[in-house]
Amino acid sequence: MIQSTMQHGALTISSLVEYSRRIFPEASIRTWTGEGFRDMSFAEVGDTGAKIANALTKLGVQRGDRVATFMWNNNEHQAIYAGVPSMGAILHTLNLRLSPEQAVFIINHADDKVIFVDASVAPMLSPYLQGTPHVQHVIVCNGPVDAVSAPEGVTVHQFDELIADESTTYEWPDVDETDAAVMCYTSGTTGDPKGVVYSHRSIYLHSMSITTTMGMGLSSTDTMLAIVPMFHVMSWGLPFAAMMAGSTLIMPDRFLQPEPLLAMIDSGRPTLAAAVPTIWQGVSAQLDANPQDISHLREVIVGGAAVPPAMIKKFDGYGVRITHAWGMTETSPLGSVARPPMGVETEEAEFAYRVTQGRFPAQVAARIIGDDGQAQPWDGESVGELEVAGPWITASYYQPEGNVVDESKFDDGWLRTGDVATITPDGFMTIVDRAKDMIKTGGEWISSVELENIIASNPAIVEATVVGVPDKKWDERPFVLAVVRTDEDTDIDAHKKYLEDLVPRWQIPERWSFVTEVPKTSVGKFDKKRVRKHYAEGDYTIIGDPEA
Repeated sequence: MIQSTMQHGALTISSLVEYSRRIFPEASIRTWTGEGFRDMSFAEVGDTGAKIANALTKLGVQRGDRVATFMWNNNEHQAIYAGVPSMGAILHTLNLRLSPEQAVFIINHADDKVIFVDASVAPMLSPYLQGTPHVQHVIVCNGPVDAVSAPEGVTVHQFDELIADESTTYEWPDVDETDAAVMCYTSGTTGDPKGVVYSHRSIYLHSMSITTTMGMGLSSTDTMLAIVPMFHVMSWGLPFAAMMAGSTLIMPDRFLQPEPLLAMIDSGRPTLAAAVPTIWQGVSAQLDANPQDISHLREVIVGGAAVPPAMIKKFDGYGVRITHAWGMTETSPLGSVARPPMGVETEEAEFAYRVTQGRFPAQVAARIIGDDGQAQPWDGESVGELEVAGPWITASYYQPEGNVVDESKFDDGWLRTGDVATITPDGFMTIVDRAKDMIKTGGEWISSVELENIIASNPAIVEATVVGVPDKKWDERPFVLAVVRTDEDTDIDAHKKYLEDLVPRWQIPERWSFVTEVPKTSVGKFDKKRVRKHYAEGDYTIIGDPEA
């Protein structure tokens, strides 16, 4: 067999760091302060990453040790992203929005040795340290050491002081590209959070995909507003992809409300942005109250949940294109992006593509498995559970005693996503619902996602979620939990009349409740598990006649 003549060229994070600090001195990380930006060039990111690696080495951090972050999106976090995996340690991003019990579980499960923490959230971390005995060091960023209250045995350091005298060079080790680089945990909506460990290679390949037109099309001429948290699936891979593409990143830090986000957009003039739908709902409401030109945004990438078609059209009115993407912690996360194909002749036909979750890149294989366990055809109608495989798709979940292939999550090497989907002949995938969120009423299925998108298209509705609840006659019926624009918008007869021409009559919900905010998960999705729990406990004021 003839052998290739090509060199190997390891795909590692350190190679990205060195590339970005040399090739893209004009690109930077820009962190919002509330009044303006503080900038860190990619050269400075590399220098600071090396300083961090030197300091951590002196603290006893070795290859394979877990180094956690409990931080917002900012300059320091980007430098930690650069330095920790490059030195051969494993970066572990901790979700700021997890419950205390889940946070302590994750810190212990990952066996974190060091935790970097922003001073603004240090009071949240302090009580966790009482139950995490393996943590040896806490490093406080953007504030004093006394922001953290640590138990005996934990040494607290101030970030700037710790790295002040360290060298801006570090002899990055020759790690294998398949070695672990970053750890993230799922949001734990069912059971304990599950650990996913990304390799240098998977991150590198995923970054390449982000820079292609099948991904986000990220380039050196772009400024990306990275609203999606760095503690959630590596900010969708943007910190690493930006180093590859030479793109400037705007980091919002703790300023995630619509008003400061629009101030960043006005001041920083980003060409791209990325966040979950709930962020853009808030931005839209702010724009309605205080109009502002945001048309310099070429594209807004939205993932984590389906975007209501009405919101896509509303942003079209702002001159901003919303583009659907799909993914999950287990897929690094970019799995598909909805870009209409060439030759689409009408806006209506193009829009039909835009409301899908899009096509898969060449590296991601996909199939849909029906109830009979057989792969379903790509005909745009056949429904099944979406399964995916590829070089940045996890093949197991992390366990300290050895990674585990859970048969309920994997099928002969394929990741079972838990999403129910259809795929068209030309490869456009549409998520019908999460398998656990489908509503079976009288033997027929209702997609909770489709129904809530239609409900949310009503101008009187700010946001709405739909869950299945027990029903004596039909076994299960849809229940709507919604936020309305005014107190006068709580007439459910008007809402039901709005739905009459949009959904089959048997799908129109009888039970409604109105609240000031729909519960969200730690990653900004509607928390349907919590909604079901509150419904079962009688916490909602139900409007409507279930017998109607």
